[in-house]
Amino acid sequence: MDNFLAEGSRVWLRENNQHYPSTVHSCAEGVVVFRTDYGQVFTYKQSTITHQKVTPMHQTSTESVEDMAALVDLHEGSIMHNLFQRYQQDKIYTYIGSIVASVNPYKSIPGLYDCAAVERYSKHHMGEIPPHIFAVANECYRCLWKRHDNQCILISGESGAGKTESTKLILKFLSAMSQHSLELSCREKTSCVEQAILESSPIMEAFGNAKTVYNNNSSRFGKFIQLNICQKGNIQGGRIIDYLLEKVS
Repeated sequence: MDNFLAEGSRVWLRENNQHYPSTVHSCAEGVVVFRTDYGQVFTYKQSTITHQKVTPMHQTSTESVEDMAALVDLHEGSIMHNLFQRYQQDKIYTYIGSIVASVNPYKSIPGLYDCAAVERYSKHHMGEIPPHIFAVANECYRCLWKRHDNQCILISGESGAGKTESTKLILKFLSAMSQHSLELSCREKTSCVEQAILESSPIMEAFGNAKTVYNNNSSRFGKFIQLNICQKGNIQGGRIIDYLLEKVS
């Protein structure tokens, strides 16, 4: 225990059934002072500290990881701390195996969704380059041909998390992939179908959005969007089905 209670050591402090990423602020005269990354200060007698109360922080937690399946410290505190560290660096996407966790940045991040990003992720398999929602869309598109079966992307999260925007980004990527799969002479006709699908979303939102405690424009219904993609890889049509989640009495 004494080895990782040295001043400056990074540890997990368990308090109120939560794990806090902390630093040993001081350890002298049988008293240990911990300062969490969130500003709290906790003081304990060294004789009362157990392995259940304090554990050393593994390097994967101190540096953050792109895939949380690689975390050695596996608990809610390490997951939230990893997301927080990446969020501070404007890295809003993190893998959990084949799942992508995203955090709403509430601001524009230059270059995150431009044409260069679409091109980059279309040329790599999921996991080869940093986490991104385009990686999920690309994996789904490629699996159509690898598995010869229908594919589905599930987007979930609490109100204001960015589900509607994520849907738009996936549609943007799939539309770009569809255009790449066509000969120049066929692109204009097909782009009309894709544009209609992309433009339908904000129209539908106008009838189903409302102000919530999280934001001023939150979707009050779920959407199931189906895209029909032909053997050549381009979008030929689609449909949108709405599921009402909330009623006003």
